Amino acid sequence: MAEAQKYLPGVPDEDDEIEAASFDPRLEQEAERIAEALVFASAQPVSEAYIESRLPRGADVRGIMLRLKALYATRGVNLVQVADHWAFRTAADLSFVVQTDEPEVRKLSRAALEVLSIIAYHQPVTRAEIEDIRGVQTSKGTLDVLMEAGWVRFRGRRRTPGRPVTFGTTRDFLDHFGLEELRDLPGIEELKGAGLLSGRVPSNLNIPVPTGDDDLAENEDPITQLDLEELGLLTPKGEEAD
Repeated sequence: MAEAQKYLPGVPDEDDEIEAASFDPRLEQEAERIAEALVFASAQPVSEAYIESRLPRGADVRGIMLRLKALYATRGVNLVQVADHWAFRTAADLSFVVQTDEPEVRKLSRAALEVLSIIAYHQPVTRAEIEDIRGVQTSKGTLDVLMEAGWVRFRGRRRTPGRPVTFGTTRDFLDHFGLEELRDLPGIEELKGAGLLSGRVPSNLNIPVPTGDDDLAENEDPITQLDLEELGLLTPKGEEAD
């Protein structure tokens, strides 16, 4: 009877009932409320995977988040996407009215800004490659400042002699600069329009388009505990260095 029922028009089987339930408007509204609460309660951007784990089975997480994003687009706070994470942020045009007691963040030096830009556009990139692009030596202190800010991280180790460490940007970098993904970084024409590049830019200047791919490249190996110990980030016993 169950087999025959599948072929009777207008007679739903159990699978159809489950699928229909997943699109119940009441469940969809409740899923939106849950997702909204999860992001609101978190001080850090929340991953879609975490949100999905808390929603009713079958809920369209991406669709729910995009609807909430549209809902908050004209509010005092906006729901913003940071890679595959989501966070509430003060609307950009209202940031001047928000007062905080947090100490002012120390401004980056010109050298740090240059290094950060090179890493953002050229990642994965090694220290030697950064110095080759800049034309000057890069101090360890400059990289330390960027890593302490949480904007730069070790990605892996290049499969070349000496196995140099490769650098890349972090999700906090995207969040701080209001980017959903690396592909949102401005191109050369946008940089010129914003006055960040002089009008006499060399014709052979190449600003690569970031791929947005966070996976290791074919010529990269993952960072291991032994690598971290060698870099002085972990003690030989596996404990974090002070």
